[in-house]
Amino acid sequence: MKILIDAFGGDNSPDEIIEGALLALAERQDFTASLIGKKDIIEEKLAGKSFDGSRVEIIDAADVISCEEEPTLAVRRKPDSSIVKGIKLLKDEEEYKAFVSAGSTGAVLVAATLKLGRIEGISRPSLCPILPTLSGGKVFLTDSGANADCKAINLAQFAVMASVYAESLGINEPKVALLSNGTEDEKGNALNHETFPILKEMKGINFIGNMEARDILSGKADIVVTDGFSGNIALKSIEGAVKTVMKAIKDAAFSSFSAKIGGLMLKKPLGALKETLDYNNKGGALFLGVNKPVIKAHGSSGRLAFKNAVLQAVDYAWFDLKDKITERLALSGAEISR
Repeated sequence: MKILIDAFGGDNSPDEIIEGALLALAERQDFTASLIGKKDIIEEKLAGKSFDGSRVEIIDAADVISCEEEPTLAVRRKPDSSIVKGIKLLKDEEEYKAFVSAGSTGAVLVAATLKLGRIEGISRPSLCPILPTLSGGKVFLTDSGANADCKAINLAQFAVMASVYAESLGINEPKVALLSNGTEDEKGNALNHETFPILKEMKGINFIGNMEARDILSGKADIVVTDGFSGNIALKSIEGAVKTVMKAIKDAAFSSFSAKIGGLMLKKPLGALKETLDYNNKGGALFLGVNKPVIKAHGSSGRLAFKNAVLQAVDYAWFDLKDKITERLALSGAEISR
């Protein structure tokens, strides 16, 4: 199978993206990396590196969409950009099974929605990153930025899609929580009040009630459902808090001679904690609800983070999420007509 990789998306492109793709190739033997971008630069970056040339394809794309551009206009005006060209190939050519990009989130989502199209019955796709929990497990946060404004039907569908996704990764009857400002049933804003009873009555999901943001990484729920505005704030707050706490611990551990002795004793467990809480180890965010797998990697992804995003794409290419989501929507009653 071939995995399309946007070589010019993200803060660290193309060097770290190419390095990440090569690391993924070294780890897995069941895919070809199709690097999209300025061919001459990609060839220059690959020169002298050790890899199986039969498993690397270069697809020339003259343009790049930056994060500063308005996504819809950029997608329309730059058909030869790495993002648009990659999504179009994913749609038109069966040999390409998934697309990975660390580039403009808006442009990736617009291109995927307009060109790939939504799964039958889905009103809006959602971004669904996997976050690590304190127990070493995983939690799916959906939506995390695709839809700032949502209706109750959107959140209900996010719950269905994420449930199918979690099950594909081996989680039986994943527990679904609704992000709110309290755990009581009556907590939340107008959207929560409308969504809560729908989730409670839906078939095909295991709804456990409201959850506060402080418990997202606790492992109490496998899936946390919210609108894209709240989800993106929660996601970035978690990322910032983890970085801040780990830096504060490191600074305190080396603040004095006695602290350094204690810090050396704690180095191994703190390293393990950092590894557990590092979201980069989970790869990118799957764009749930479109007809083929699209993975949005973090814009600041280094080679290891991007490697995991590519391997994530390889795994998703084997999953039959589209048909399973359609079946579960019908069971839940949350599907919509076109």
